Amino acid sequence: MKLGPSNIQNQKSKIRSGFTLLEIVIVLGIIAVILGGSIAMLGKLGDGAKIKRAEGDMQNIESAVRSYAMLAGNPPSSAQGLGALFVKPTTPPFPKRWASAGKGVPLDPWGELYKYRNPGKKDSSTFEIYTFGPDKQEGTDDDMSSQD
Repeated sequence: MKLGPSNIQNQKSKIRSGFTLLEIVIVLGIIAVILGGSIAMLGKLGDGAKIKRAEGDMQNIESAVRSYAMLAGNPPSSAQGLGALFVKPTTPPFPKRWASAGKGVPLDPWGELYKYRNPGKKDSSTFEIYTFGPDKQEGTDDDMSSQD
């Protein structure tokens, strides 16, 4: 077999059939940028999920307070708070009948206890369950209430 210039060129192209380290690094960099952007977007979506969870939690707590009121004759006072759902109150008004609603007052999605007020601020004829939201500060735009 005669090795001429065209045969040598074919031999070189057959030998170089893999990827170089530089090509692999570039592809991995592009993948990292795409994954980073995806993770950042998922973090923003997480706030919406936390808000939905807080709304669901407040509905569940509201149901527990209504059940307590049916047994006890009235909802817990502000001083008794949501703790009255889980530990029998030792301060007035004493419940006529009492049953525990579970293990304890749940935390909101931002790690704080849900708040309770009776009578409510927005409607003084009923109670309110609320949370201060992500910034954990009262009176800001992200406050959430069962009366919203």
